[in-house]
Amino acid sequence: MTIPKTLHISIIIPTLNEEKNLEGLLSSLQAYPEMEIIVCDGGSADHTLDIVRRHPVRLVSGPAGRGRQLNSGARLAAGDILVFLHCDTRLPPDFPLLAQAVLNQPGTVAGAFRLRINATGWAYRLIELGANARTRLLGLPYGDQALFMRKKTFIRTGGFPEQPLLEDLEMVRYLKRIGRIGISPEPALTSARRWRRLGIIKTTLVNQAILAGYLCGIETEKLARLYGR
Repeated sequence: MTIPKTLHISIIIPTLNEEKNLEGLLSSLQAYPEMEIIVCDGGSADHTLDIVRRHPVRLVSGPAGRGRQLNSGARLAAGDILVFLHCDTRLPPDFPLLAQAVLNQPGTVAGAFRLRINATGWAYRLIELGANARTRLLGLPYGDQALFMRKKTFIRTGGFPEQPLLEDLEMVRYLKRIGRIGISPEPALTSARRWRRLGIIKTTLVNQAILAGYLCGIETEKLARLYGR
């Protein structure tokens, strides 16, 4: 794939003890040497930083908190388009052109990819179906779908809220107030690790309980304690 010289993209990756996922992610991004890649670490105690130093990427260190980490990377980014990428998510081939095509649509201020979970089984297909229906019908993609936007839009939003969780949802809700969020037909591939950790049913119930609590106005600090348990 040849990326137009006028297309400048920065990929922002928050990390905290991601040694199991980071090597594979950074290796997959080596196919795009024109990209600026910024890893924003929140104080990893494993080999995450050693992995970062083996790759031609920029490292930013600071306090933990995904919203805070994403903001620190985005503010330093030189790209016209910012892609906010979780460490356990893989972007589709030709993602730079896919992102540009979405952002070029009239009235579109941001975009994301469809969700695909890297696991077999009908239960994962149902999760994908629900997530992609929510994304399509409500325009509410989550962070594991690789949210992207122009840097000028990011500046306009004031950045991600620096709260313990659901910073992606709050950013998307703000973006919807100023324009359209476009969805690429190609999926981003995300790990099934969080569903495997607690089990699909329990994870789904916890996630929905946290979302309902958040929409009802419960403080994110209290919800974060529930999520941690």
